[in-house]
Amino acid sequence: MSDPGVLSFTHQGWEQVLAKVKRALVYLDAACAESLHWGCGSTRLLEAVGGPACHLREFEPTAVGGGAEQPKAVFVLSCLLKGRTVETLRDIICRSHFQYCVVVTAVNHAVHLTANHVPAAAAAELEGQQPVFEQLEEKLCEWMGNMNYTAEVLHVPLLLAPAAPHLALTPAFASLFPLLPRDVHLLNSARPDKRRLGSLGEVDATALPPELLLQIRCLVSGLSSLCEHLGVREECFAVGSLSRIIAADLANYAPAKNRRKTAAGRASVVFVDRTLDLTGAVGHHGDNLVEKMLSVLPQLPGHTNDVMVNMVELTALHTEEENWNAVAPGCLAQSSDMAGKALWEALLNTKHKEAVMEVRRHLVEAASRENLPIKMSMGRVTPGQLTTYIQLFKNNLKALVNHCGLLQLGLATVQTLKHPHTAKWDNFLAFERLLLQSVGESTMSVVLSQLLPMIKPSHQRTKDDYRPEELLILLIYIYSVSGEFTADKNLGEAEENVKKTLAQVFCEESELSPLLQKITGCDSSINLTFHKSKIAVDELFTSLRDVAGARNLMKQFKSVYVPGNHTHQASYKPLLKQVVEEIFHPEKPDPVDIEHMSSGLTDLLKTGFSMFMKVIVLSTRLLKPLNIPELLFATDRLHPDLGF
Repeated sequence: MSDPGVLSFTHQGWEQVLAKVKRALVYLDAACAESLHWGCGSTRLLEAVGGPACHLREFEPTAVGGGAEQPKAVFVLSCLLKGRTVETLRDIICRSHFQYCVVVTAVNHAVHLTANHVPAAAAAELEGQQPVFEQLEEKLCEWMGNMNYTAEVLHVPLLLAPAAPHLALTPAFASLFPLLPRDVHLLNSARPDKRRLGSLGEVDATALPPELLLQIRCLVSGLSSLCEHLGVREECFAVGSLSRIIAADLANYAPAKNRRKTAAGRASVVFVDRTLDLTGAVGHHGDNLVEKMLSVLPQLPGHTNDVMVNMVELTALHTEEENWNAVAPGCLAQSSDMAGKALWEALLNTKHKEAVMEVRRHLVEAASRENLPIKMSMGRVTPGQLTTYIQLFKNNLKALVNHCGLLQLGLATVQTLKHPHTAKWDNFLAFERLLLQSVGESTMSVVLSQLLPMIKPSHQRTKDDYRPEELLILLIYIYSVSGEFTADKNLGEAEENVKKTLAQVFCEESELSPLLQKITGCDSSINLTFHKSKIAVDELFTSLRDVAGARNLMKQFKSVYVPGNHTHQASYKPLLKQVVEEIFHPEKPDPVDIEHMSSGLTDLLKTGFSMFMKVIVLSTRLLKPLNIPELLFATDRLHPDLGF
């Protein structure tokens, strides 16, 4: 096995699952399916299952049960075995003919004890025992209809979806996002007057609702398993209010204490609230091809971090839009294709121009190895040139199979370069640069006035104008990069003008996108009145104000905006870049905004950055095209999208 890392951690977990699935009907929830997708691929699971038929199904209440010829089932789940999850298990099993059921959960037994309100002292006495899992095993046999049938419940830490050796995602926690100042009011509604919170800085674990605490504990459970696999004793640091709670929970996680005593290595884990800097998440500064792929290509159904690649180009079908769904889509994840995997990692770590040339180089080399009649052309790489190379593989089944991963990434590149939204990328970048200059020279009311003429209803928009979703991206950019701003006498009027215009634009959309449906609470534009739209927009601007004030509690990291001077234009400096620079700066004093979370008296006696060993950065981060939170792990090298 290779050196311990996020890839080996994920592979080790899935090997435990694969050992259980032979001749089984396998049910996966979306997060575990995504971990499999990036970790080892569905082909590996199908091979382990064996048999001619496809035995993979989505875990959901309406899932088809197993017939008389399918006596074995394996359920692979990312969540707690509690509530609706257990009800779904029961419903599927009761309408099936299973005689052998295996339930795999990514959440360990200690967290299940917490979820069942077992006191910490009682849980400590149960070390080595798994009563919650044992009770569920009895229930499984009961639902199968015979207590002599076989049931197993086990924990496997399927936390990560490894997008690259140094970049891992946590799809099960896509909904976990840092608190905003407005959330303090919600927390206070459940607290007596004498214990009301004044700001996010006062929020601790005792103030959070039980559901959020359990979600955090599930994450901590997975991170502890990762540290165990890496063989490290972790020191936990935090930047931001929710990160502080997560880091403290990991530092004081009782099941990890014995592990830490015997760990051979050490690592520093830095948690960062992404709400402290949403500028980079929605901005267009990054000169990276993968960033553009994720921004413009349609989302892969059921996934939070991959896209669909249209593969019709490699078939005999015409390329008209009505044929697109006739062929299964390709994707970016190439977990079982070594050449495709190598190209994907190269695309992640190179700039746009070099990435496109790398795609051409890989296609030319693959065509040469297959003795395809390739015509070399030098100079600028164009979508047409790449398409010509890709079509050489079209009628050669052996070549198609050998280079399937590479061809998916090649087509993703072509479709991204030709996509109409890619042409708008430079428009976004130009406006963002203009905003950066305006932020330093003008008030917020002036900046909003510059945006107002760009807000146009659908019947007035051209292909170069901004759609409602794109306007929201620009608003997030404006408020996040500006940070705390002084309210001038014209600000209220400027915001109200933008709100009214935006609310009217929402109403006049012929069809509401999923994002607009979520924001307005209406599934159809027919049901969206101006009153409903205005209420939704008012709520939106309350959140934008919170985004602007997210760094108010910071002392050192108060700004991501670098003012211009006579030699340099104003610019954006990512918060993560600032954090890492502080950690590795040899002469800086101890930073006040990077808090060390103590796990005991010994840690309280430590000072300074002598505590930082190998650094792992975790950021609750907004992936810009999909608007979902995820976690970013950067170990030995840093991803270019972070601004390094």
